[in-house]
Amino acid sequence: MITQFDQVVLAGGGNRCWWQAGFWHVLNEKIPQTPKKLIAISAGAATACLFYARPGKSGAEWGLNYYAHALEKVRKNANWANFFSSEPIFPHHQIYRSALKNILGGGFDLIKRGPEIEIGLAKTPVWLGPRLSVAVGLTVYNLEKYFKKSLHPTLGKTIGFTREFIRAQDCSSEDDLIELILQSSCTPPFTPVMYRGGQAVLDGGLVDNVPIDGLSPSPEGVPRSEVLVLLTRRYSQPDYLIKELPGLRLTYVQPSRPVPISSWDYAHHELMPLTYQQGRADAELAFSGGLLG
Repeated sequence: MITQFDQVVLAGGGNRCWWQAGFWHVLNEKIPQTPKKLIAISAGAATACLFYARPGKSGAEWGLNYYAHALEKVRKNANWANFFSSEPIFPHHQIYRSALKNILGGGFDLIKRGPEIEIGLAKTPVWLGPRLSVAVGLTVYNLEKYFKKSLHPTLGKTIGFTREFIRAQDCSSEDDLIELILQSSCTPPFTPVMYRGGQAVLDGGLVDNVPIDGLSPSPEGVPRSEVLVLLTRRYSQPDYLIKELPGLRLTYVQPSRPVPISSWDYAHHELMPLTYQQGRADAELAFSGGLLG
């Protein structure tokens, strides 16, 4: 039975990542975790930073309360009346940026003192150009997500998308970290196309939404590194799956049922706390079933 995890992988998933926060908090309430490294993409990266900027259940409650107030007047996810104006059709990017600044605000030093947090983003193929890369990348991502339903898709890599991991601790400031998380979450049309070092970058999930490629295996002759992989959606596999790779033993955990909220749904913010509570309930279920502890 596993009691301590050396590394943690946080899949992307937008609002669904509140499930990860609920699961992680119950796990730490029962068995405090001291991982050396977290690997995350998209909103999973924001969640990883939340763990250390605002630790514990109170941090999640602070974030959920912020969203409740910030989204109080948001009634729809797209305002098509703005099609012929300078105002954005989708309000998500600015709301997400403000949420990151408020939720992580003041916690940058705590993040820097915490375990290594590797944040992944997808770099577009130079030969496609930024606009075509976005169109092709999002098409490939959605094809694999909705039809192939692969836990670890490969098509994005095949056509030339690559992953880059950047440590949160290497960011020069809180604003730099927020920009990195936004780049890792870049999913047009909900957000504008973003650039890093002059190259277009997209949501890290375009390469693989479960970024185990950022893990550090144990050297030969040393016990395997214990890895907790927190998903945000259900796949065609057991809710708890252990997979062994050279130098690694991965424990995949997925929600016991589909979480209440979808990734970019800002019009139903009342589903965020329900998603968080489901994560807590699923962790309690894992302990009562002897799967953890």
